[in-house]
This record gives sequence, C-alpha cells and structure tokens, in this order.
Amino acid sequence: MNKRYPLSWLVLIVALFTASVVAQEQETAGRDWLHHQGDAGATRYSTLAQINVSNVTGLERAWTFHTQSGRFAGAPMVIDSVMYFSAPNGVFALDAVTGEQIWKYEPPALPAADARSRFLSGGGAAGTALRGPMYWPGSDQIRPRIYSTTSKGLAAIDAASGRLVPGFGDDGVIPGLRPTSPAAFYENVLITQGGVEQGHGETVKGWDIVSGKLIWTFYLKAQPGDINRISWLDGSADKDFTPSIWGLFTVDAVRGTVFVPVEKVGNDYWGGEHHGNNLYSDSLVALDALTGKMKWFQQLVHHDIWDYDIAAAPTLIDVVREGKTIPAVVQMNKMGLMFIFDRDTGEPVFGMEERPVPQTTVPGEWTSPTQPFPIKPEPLVRNTMTRANLAKVTPEHEAFCARLWDDYKLSDAVPYQPWKLDQDIIVFPGAQGGSNWWGAAFNPSLALIIANVHTAGQWGHLELTESGMRKVTPEQRRFWNNDKMWSCSEPPWGELVAVDANTGDIAWRVPLGEFEELSAQGVPPTGTPSVGGLITTAGDLVFIGATVDGYFRAFDARNGKELWRDRLPAPSQGTPSTYMGRDGKQYVVIGGNGGGYFMRDQTSDEVIAYRLSGK
Repeated sequence: MNKRYPLSWLVLIVALFTASVVAQEQETAGRDWLHHQGDAGATRYSTLAQINVSNVTGLERAWTFHTQSGRFAGAPMVIDSVMYFSAPNGVFALDAVTGEQIWKYEPPALPAADARSRFLSGGGAAGTALRGPMYWPGSDQIRPRIYSTTSKGLAAIDAASGRLVPGFGDDGVIPGLRPTSPAAFYENVLITQGGVEQGHGETVKGWDIVSGKLIWTFYLKAQPGDINRISWLDGSADKDFTPSIWGLFTVDAVRGTVFVPVEKVGNDYWGGEHHGNNLYSDSLVALDALTGKMKWFQQLVHHDIWDYDIAAAPTLIDVVREGKTIPAVVQMNKMGLMFIFDRDTGEPVFGMEERPVPQTTVPGEWTSPTQPFPIKPEPLVRNTMTRANLAKVTPEHEAFCARLWDDYKLSDAVPYQPWKLDQDIIVFPGAQGGSNWWGAAFNPSLALIIANVHTAGQWGHLELTESGMRKVTPEQRRFWNNDKMWSCSEPPWGELVAVDANTGDIAWRVPLGEFEELSAQGVPPTGTPSVGGLITTAGDLVFIGATVDGYFRAFDARNGKELWRDRLPAPSQGTPSTYMGRDGKQYVVIGGNGGGYFMRDQTSDEVIAYRLSGK
C-alpha cells in the first residue's frame, strides 16, 4: 500500500495537470474533485452520473488505504486520478484508482507543549490541519502545488514530488501561519486565516500564491475610522477581544469575491466584557479577493453568547424568481437557520427580519434586544422546547429526561435565551448545531439546497467566582444521555433536509442515522447527531457518512429515500468525494476515521473508495 512511483510516472502526472486542470479549475466538479468543497463555490455537487439512483445498490469497496493515523475532517481532492488529503501524520498523495501511495509529506513533530496545534491537527504529532489541504493547479511556468497547514506553518508542497517548494515563503513555509481550515485562492492570491495582530485583532490575509509575500490584510474587528466600530460599546473595541475565524472560505470566481464566515468573540455564554454587537463577529463578509476590501456584510447573530458562530462554507447557488436568475449565497449557522443573500448586494433573497428575543438578567451582561431571522426558509431544526416535548422513546429514557427537567427546575426553551446566574436553562439546537462547519450542498439540476442537521441541546448556568464568570453544565455535557447519545428532546434527533432554492420552502426532510438499539425495539427512526458533510450528484444522489452510527449512506436527492448503506470502521467526521478514474469508472471515497466525543471517541485510519460491482 506504500509503493512509491518512479519519477517518470510523476512527470506524466505533471504534464496532464498543466494541460487540463488549469482550464477546468473553476468549473463544477466532474471528472475531478478539485476542492475540499468540490468546487470553489462550495456546492459539493458533481456532474457525474455513472453511479445513480438506479444502480447505487451495486456499490462495493474498490480499495482501502491505511494512513497509520486517525481523525481528519477533510474531503480528499482528486485530480487526474491522483488523490490528495491530509491526516494528523502528514499529507498524502495516492493513486485514486488503486489506492497505492505515491508520496507522503511528513512535517517535523509538534512541540510537546503546543496544545493548540495538537487540537487543530486532531491530535497528530506531525501537526497537519484537521481540515485540508488545498490544491492549486499552477500556471504555465509553475507546477501544481498543495498548500497545507503544518507544524512549521503554511507549507507549499510540490504536487508531483511531495517536497516543499523552496521559492515559497521561508524555504517552502510561511512560518507560524497555521490555519485550521484549507486556504482558498483567486487568480494569484492565496487567501488564509491570518492570525492575530497586536492591537488590531484576528485577520484574513491574501498572499502571493507563488512567493508567499503578503498582499493584503482584512481585520475581523472593525478598526478605527470604520463606522461599525461603534458596535463595540463601553470602549471594548480597544481591548484585546476579537472575532476569529475557523471555518471555510468560498470564492466566486466570476465576481472575484471571497466569502468569509466569521466566528464569535470571547467566551461562551458570557460576553459582559465586550458589550455591543461586536462587528464583524458572527457575520458573513464578502471581500474583494484581489484587494481584501469589503464589499458587504450581514451579521447573523448579535453579541453572540451562545457559541452560535458562523463556520460553514458559504454555498453559491442560483435562485430563479419570476423568470429572473439571482446569483445567491447560502449561509448555514448553528441555530439551524439558512440565510440566503444576493451575491452582489448582500440583500436577503427571501427576506430577513429582526425579532425580539429574551434579555439577560445577569449583572454586567448586555444582550441585543433583537436577533435576525430569515423569513424563508423556516428553521431547519428544533429551536424551542417544552416539558411536553421530552423524549418518550423508552420509559426509561423518558424518566431519565424528566428527572433532569424537574431536578434542575428547567423552563421552556426559546431562541436566544441568555444563560442565567445560578439557574440552569436549556437552549436548542445547542452549540454543536443545528448545522456546524459542514454546512449545505447545492444540487443545481434539482434546484435543491441539501443540509444535514441535528439537535443535541445545550444546558447549564453561570456562576460568579473570584476569577470571574464561569459556565457550568451540571451533568451529561449536552441535554441528552451521555452513554447513549439519545437527546432529551422528542425525535427526530438528526435529519437530512432539502430546501427548494427557488421558493425557500422545505422540499423534503427525513431522519438521518439510526440507533439500532431503538430500532430493535420497534421505535421509528430517530436520526442521530452527525459531524461531517454531504455531497450530491447529477445521478440524483446524496452521499453522507457523518452519523454517529458509523454508516456511509446514499439517498435519493429527489425525495430523501435511503437507497444504500455500508458500515464504516469508525464514523466519518469528513466529507465524501467523487471522481472519474482513468479507468473510466466513477468512484466515491470517504475517510472512516472518527475522533472526538461526538463520534464516541472511535477512531480508525482507513480511507475507503467505492465503485459499482462489475465495473
């Protein structure tokens, strides 16, 4: 499985790259899967249809590759039958038809004390990012490259040889630049999370994609002279608090726009040290990709104290209304809300309104009197809860949840309820989402936006200590049974939901995932939590392997009917990819590698490719 290919074979690959990939780079995924999100617009849609609703039951495993490492959350990229992905122990290139290793780049080990980098890399000693890397097709003079977060910084790796590119940055690396998610690019600009600048806060940066020299910087906290700095009250803009970014960029290659989903400010459930709406936190920001200048923004959560930050890659779609095509962008958030904006103006396509929400009772806190809600679509997941909504899947679980409710004197949950001092509350869908970093996909042939969502519920209270305010969750981590991962809200606990892009209406919704213990007792499918993304194809299919039950599934994209499943060695925390191999066969590949308590801490090191039997 670790065979190394001769240099002549690699030179042939480079020639094919240069001849064909450059021309295709911004097209919808088809033969190749060029980006983590399928294409630059993050649609996660493939034009391939060799595997389709009529024959998907014939899928079988074609090959399995062992990384000798665990958890990663990326989608493998495939170009001309060569697959690229990163795992905690390095960046890999495989023959996508046979699964044999071509090369591996393994950076130096992380310092033992570098806990943050270990977390971002999924615990791997080599320190490659949990999500990533990025492929760049090169130019007439420059060979294709892979850009990846490593322990040393952002590395440029020659796509043919797996070696660092010495002309980029400092001997192939921009030192200290370690984004948590893949970079993006537009023309000659490489776009990354930029790190914190003293006195200015967190940044997004554009670099020369060949040399690694800095071109522009955008500050995620409104700077002096920016009228939006007034959204930081009581002088908090002059403190060190800053919005950040850990999510995924999207690029509109026609407009030269990069869409940036921005994280919240500060600690969860307590924002008393930075009053105000705190722009540009929890915002979708549209930047000029060549200059870094802001075109428009929309804030989706004001003064976020719920960990409802924006992380999913914005998805580019077309909306047809009254015979007119509107280029639009979809942004999912952890509230399970789907916002749809005009790509040019930032105006909501189906409307958006500020609605009154509960206000804080905690001394020293500030909350916004209203929060933005899209008029359409309706929320994709539960965001309210009453005692009557407690789960009743078994008598034992009903009693367990009733005890939590009564012992902790809980009350009805409503959207954006602030946490209280010394009194537990519950909020739905909770800090995990809803939707999280995986977001949505778009099937243009069906005009459907498709997303996986779940509800675990979050609960707890605030306590004032000598060192300040702290959050406390009394037991069970989420509002569920830790041992079983059964939510205390009535099912469904996880769903696949499709939205009609032209009307904003829900087209269909089905449970996603299964607790087999409940199914054996005759309980209708409840769905499960999911941590990972889906893809969709011209074969009218949806592929997803993100559920905690550990199955890789195919659904009919037209109606949500499950058509096929295969159990993985561990639940997938990533996103599948699909591609056409040089042998003329369509493949679907996924990492069954688990990791983290949402995946019950199961891990594996397998990357698995499927194709039709007999093909």
